[in-house]
Order: sequence, then C-alpha cells, then structure tokens
Amino acid sequence: MITKAELLKCAITKFTQCGSKHVTLDDLASTLGISKKTIYTFFKNKEDLVSASLESLLNEYKTDINRIVNSNGKDPILCVILIYQRGFEYLKYFKPSFLFGLEKYYPKASLLFDNFSEELAHKTIQDLLIEAQLKGDIRPEINIELIVKIYFFRIDNLVFKENNLFEIYTKDELFKHLVLYNLKGIVSDIYTNKYLELKF
Repeated sequence: MITKAELLKCAITKFTQCGSKHVTLDDLASTLGISKKTIYTFFKNKEDLVSASLESLLNEYKTDINRIVNSNGKDPILCVILIYQRGFEYLKYFKPSFLFGLEKYYPKASLLFDNFSEELAHKTIQDLLIEAQLKGDIRPEINIELIVKIYFFRIDNLVFKENNLFEIYTKDELFKHLVLYNLKGIVSDIYTNKYLELKF
C-alpha cells in the first residue's frame, strides 16, 4: 500500500515538471502502480492533491531556510545568498506551466504560493537585510523595502517571463545576475563574503 508521503512526492515531481493541469490522476495512479481510487482515499479531488503537494514542497524549502538562518545567523547577507541559492535549486526543476497553471486552475494552491512568496521576500529576506544594514554591512542610504520589491520579490515571475530563462542561461549565471550582483551593489565597503569575492 502506498503512503501519503510517497504519493505527494510523486505528484510534486510530475506537477512541477509537466504542469499540474497536464498531469491527470490516472497518470499518477499509473506511475505509482495503484488505482485512482487509492488517491481518493487521501485526497477528495485533484485541487486538494495539487495544494498538498505544493505545501509539502514549500515546507521542505522553509525547513532549508530555517537551517540556513540557524547555521549562518551572524551573517544575514550570507543567509540571503544561501536562501536564494537553495531556491534556485527548486526553481530550476519547475516548468513555467506549473506556476501559470496554479494561477489559472488551482486558486487554493496559487494562494499558498503567493503567501509563501510574500512572506519570503517581505518578512524573511527584508528582515535579514535590515539586520545587515543595522550591522553596517549594507550602506545606510539604501532603502531596503524598495530593494526587496525590485530585486527579491517573485524572482520566479522574472525567470519564467515569456521564455524560461533556465533554458537560456545556466543556473549559476542567473544566480549571479539576479542575486549576487544586486547584493554587491548595496553592501558597504567593509563587508565581504566568499560569494561576493568571486570575480564578476
């Protein structure tokens, strides 16, 4: 008998790679070697499965974020870099159709993702950058709230606009341009870390 965790793991892999609208419950059942009826013992409909799958993935990322902050809390800028580096690992496997499909067909899951994105940018990242500024690691004239709105809120929308940038550029190139270069532009002269020391 399959477990709920196994079903969620398979579902999120299929949904992120193919788009949740394009993967049917029959497809999932066939992949897992179970009947569609078994899926209904865990979830009442596909939207519930899509939402639970996404929530499982976001919780995994939140665990990663907490671990990063707990391990590197003395250096908030390094935390921001590592959080986005990990986030790029997740985004790399997303097909744009997955996120666009949420917005169009699965409002509950879309709201989950929107709330997560909002909290990540305007709570976690903004708080870390404010802390860095108070420590003198970011120049005092920098408007942190504006920096977060311009560079760190909904990077997924930027990466997946029109073309999937992951199909055009390497993950490292995107990470440098979207995260490292922007941070390098706001840090004080006295601050550095191994990521910002890289030759750009």
